[in-house]
Amino acid sequence: MILIFCSVNVKAQNSKTGTWGIVTVVLPGDSAHKWGGYIELQTRTNTLFNEAFYYEVKGGISYDIAKNYTALIGTGRYITYDYENLDEPPTALETRLWEQLTVNQFLDRIKIEHRYRVEQRFFEKTGYRNRFRYRLNLAIPLNHRKVDPKTWYVAVFDEVFFNNKAPHFERNRFSLALGYQFTKALNVQAGWMNQYNYNLTSAGAKNNLAINVQYRFNRKNVKPREHIPSIHD
Repeated sequence: MILIFCSVNVKAQNSKTGTWGIVTVVLPGDSAHKWGGYIELQTRTNTLFNEAFYYEVKGGISYDIAKNYTALIGTGRYITYDYENLDEPPTALETRLWEQLTVNQFLDRIKIEHRYRVEQRFFEKTGYRNRFRYRLNLAIPLNHRKVDPKTWYVAVFDEVFFNNKAPHFERNRFSLALGYQFTKALNVQAGWMNQYNYNLTSAGAKNNLAINVQYRFNRKNVKPREHIPSIHD
């Protein structure tokens, strides 16, 4: 599972700190099974644990092309409210499809994940958009060489967002977190998430407290592959 709370609209870019919250359940591929998948629920707030204005539910089906190469097709539903008028109807309703490729590298203690994603976004009020994303994610275990049970780790990533219309650059998302792998299935991480949004009329950044929880199913009698802790958002 992954748990995260945050603020995304440029309108919400103010001096207050928001919170992100995501809950994700993952069935990963392994040495004996190439197919996997995940489901996720998410909410975001404008201030710390208050003014929840954003909700989403999404999921996907993954396929392990090779040991460290995973393809995924996903879909989700996204609902955004005006945090200043939460009783009003949603300001944005979106259905999203996406395709992605994840490439993992294990350099001794440093675990590196490259994620490439192409999104097709369908908005009920503003029509269709494309978006392209790249994320570089690093995880460094502190008290073990791998992210095994009872392992503390540092997780850091930076992700850039582009679209197919000028000025093309849309967003940058940076995260720095401390995580703990409780068991083979459960890990939790918490830290700082900074999101910078840009468009032709305005730009701004917002800091967020990010709390991430992930639950991974492990099939019986199959040794799970070494994995890199990361969010699915």
